[in-house]
Parts: sequence; structure tokens; C-alpha cells
Amino acid sequence: MEKSYRTGKLVNKVLHGVDLDIESGEFVAIVGPSGSGKSTLLHALGGLDRDYSGTLEVDGRDLHKLSDVELSDYRNREVGFVFQAFNLLQHLSCRENVALPAQFARGDDIPSPEQAAERAAEMLGRVGLEDKIDALPNTLSGGQKQRVAIARALFSRPRLMLCDEPTGNLDSKMGNQILGLFRNLNEEDGITVLIVTHDPRISEIAPRTIRVEDGQLFDAAKGDAPPEDEPEDEPEDEPEASEAAAR
Repeated sequence: MEKSYRTGKLVNKVLHGVDLDIESGEFVAIVGPSGSGKSTLLHALGGLDRDYSGTLEVDGRDLHKLSDVELSDYRNREVGFVFQAFNLLQHLSCRENVALPAQFARGDDIPSPEQAAERAAEMLGRVGLEDKIDALPNTLSGGQKQRVAIARALFSRPRLMLCDEPTGNLDSKMGNQILGLFRNLNEEDGITVLIVTHDPRISEIAPRTIRVEDGQLFDAAKGDAPPEDEPEDEPEDEPEASEAAAR
């Protein structure tokens, strides 16, 4: 797939012929400098951005070919989103924030208010916040807010969790707790976890790390590495640095 942004006559290509396979149940860290296309890739995988060329398939379905209703259903039922800014509604309790996905459920999957409240309480228990069910977000610490956001992402029991800098607003202690929670969700529940991050702790423990640089992907598991700049005044008899290119 490829992704470009157009400003007037200027075209800024963000992703260049990205070719990527992620197996069900993987834990993958996506790293790279700011502006390299990491979040753009994550948004496309989550169905938040469909303005790209090429094919992006999840469970054999081409996201580009889904109708707006089908894409909305995919986002709500199969994907859990966790962002750096938490995105909690301040006037709602933790339970009400976690139950928000029920407002967008369709068909036979619409839970009753009682069922939604019960499931929200269950998800808050999963993240260790059973004692904060009725608390408002402004009474919580940063780590607790992120736990509420994770509980909300788990509400619809997704198979895929997409996280954009989930530890970016947390201190090291809280960040480690959140990281441990993601590992448990991956190992115990089999949820596929993709985390865009600048946090070296995540890339160190992730079984697979993909680097995005200048719109291309480099997969360490495949031996890929970003091309290195050639040193100045390089001796003629030294071999040139090899360049790994994402397909």
C-alpha cells in the first residue's frame, strides 16, 4: 500500500509500497522517527483512514472494499484503540466511559444497558480498577486513565489492539505497569497487539520490531535494516553499504 498527502499541487508521499504481514496473536512494536509514517500505518490498519492506494487485508477482508457501515462495524467489534491522550469523556464515570462502544453496536450485538454496565465493570476488573467504577476521570492518575482507556478498548472483546504511544504520557513506573498489561492480554487472551512507540522498553520486550523510516518498513525479524549514510571520504577499496528495501 501507499499513502500520500496532497497540499495544493504538492504531494507528500508518506508510505512507499509498504508490504507487511502480521500473524494472529503477534506482539509487534512499530518504531521510527517522528513523521516517518508509523501512526499513518496504524490508522489505516484500524480503518480510521481509507485514503490510500493498494490493498490492506485483515482476516482476508480488503478494508478498502468495505462499505462505511461495514468499516464502522469492523472498528467497533474487532479493533481496540488505545491512544496517548486517553480520550476519556470527563463528565462520564469510568464505567460509562468503558461502556461507550455499546452505543455504536449494531444488529444482534447490541447489549442492554444492564449488560453493557456489567461488561464494563468486568473490563475494569481486568485492568485492576474494580474500585474506580464510579470515579470520574479527573480523579484518576495518568496510569489509571490509561487503564480505563484499555478497558474501553477491550469492551467489545477485539482480536486486534492498536496502540499509539500508549506510555507517552506516563512515568516509568506507570509505563511498566501498562506494558505488563499489554503483555498479559497478548499472552493470555491471544490478542494481536501493535504498538507505535518511541519507548525503548516496548521495543526491547516485543518479540518483533518493525522500523518505519522515510515511508519504508524494515523488519528486524527478516534481517532488514534501514540504509546507513555513507561516511565522508570513504576509501575506494571499502565495500559500499548494502541497502535493505521494503517491498
